[in-house]
Amino acid sequence: MTDGNGYRLFSWELSYFSGKVRAYMRWKERLGGLPQGFEDILATNDLLAGLLLPATGTMAVPQLQKPDGTFLQDSSEIIDEIERAHPTPAVAPDPIKSPRQCLAVWIIELLADEWMLPLGFWERWRHTLPDVSANHARYNALQWGSGDSQTKNARERLAAGENLFEVLFGLSHARTQPIGTYAGAQALGVTPETEGAWDLSMVRILEVLDNHFAEHDFCLGGQPTLADFALMAPLYPHLYRDPVPGYFLRTHFPFIADWVDRTNHTNALSARTYDQKIYRLGEDGELQAEPATSDEGLILPDDQVPETLLPLLGIFFEEMWPTLECSLRTLTSFIASDDHRPGEELPGKSFTVTPGFEKFQTGSGALTHDFELGGVAGERMVIPYQSWMLQRLLPVLEACVATPAGRISVETMLQDFPGHRSFLELERALRGCRIRKKGGLLFSEEIA
Repeated sequence: MTDGNGYRLFSWELSYFSGKVRAYMRWKERLGGLPQGFEDILATNDLLAGLLLPATGTMAVPQLQKPDGTFLQDSSEIIDEIERAHPTPAVAPDPIKSPRQCLAVWIIELLADEWMLPLGFWERWRHTLPDVSANHARYNALQWGSGDSQTKNARERLAAGENLFEVLFGLSHARTQPIGTYAGAQALGVTPETEGAWDLSMVRILEVLDNHFAEHDFCLGGQPTLADFALMAPLYPHLYRDPVPGYFLRTHFPFIADWVDRTNHTNALSARTYDQKIYRLGEDGELQAEPATSDEGLILPDDQVPETLLPLLGIFFEEMWPTLECSLRTLTSFIASDDHRPGEELPGKSFTVTPGFEKFQTGSGALTHDFELGGVAGERMVIPYQSWMLQRLLPVLEACVATPAGRISVETMLQDFPGHRSFLELERALRGCRIRKKGGLLFSEEIA
């Protein structure tokens, strides 16, 4: 399909993980890291069914077609592959030279990808319910209908989206008989009992980020990293771009809205982005250029993690890490049980219950577990993909603490966070629930 000269990103503007990959690839290209360039292509229904599904076995986006014609589907694998092929500029600090910064970036990616997913998910879809007054259902439907066919006019695309919402998501009976995205939200732990706790968690995260971006243009200073691109997933498509949460974000958290413009690198002249210069007049009247972003346009020196960013790591350890630990224990028990044979398929990614695993991932099944958020108890499905994400993080963690100086530095940064010691022993937590990933499918590791 490609001419051998560039990458093709198949995405949707409204897609959670497309927002992450698109912003990353723009940054990589703007700073000279993608000499072949890339084209961002709307994944229409024709392309989903005729090209992407045969190539990868899934219609989930984003998907990346490499210059050699092969495909990748998974935001983390896409970024990992491009970093291997084009390591400069690096999206994450070196784990040996900057262990604190490196580990902070990878923890924030995990938080944004997996813990903030229900927050973004629910913010979008609750404002699509017919009985909610602050409602963006028509706008949302128009966006979804745009994948039907670009040859249709806007009215027809809106009608296609509204029909899709009813068929796939059952808008008219979402409260009483949830299917699709609404059933998925409940499986992720967003229920009438826990909605308030998730709302408070979201506001807590937004307050931390708004305070941080008031001081620094990106997570680690004047250049974006993996942490920034991961945060784009929930904050751009779901909280910035959707009308109702977008109004809330702009009016209550303007520094985050400014950061979204800057990191997304579109229409961001006044937001001051990473490859932009700001000009002053010299004494002779000549224009004098300097970096437009904070911290002289650089990542902070000396392995500094800003004090304003540390509370975000605190949220990871207070809210997400206990949930992950419980999920890993439950997954380990399931893999060892009579319900599963080593090497068999496991449920897939995080949006909804995986078809074929309903009896395990719903109704207090063997792949559900208790969790607590803000003092409110709930129940969630186990998501084996999160175990894979932790496996992916494990060699980074091990490299960060490989030297005595690195271990001391990391332990000092994490020492006030609950559960940090068990996190530093991540390899032990993963022993019984190692995951093998093949495309979009997940399998337990076979016993040697």
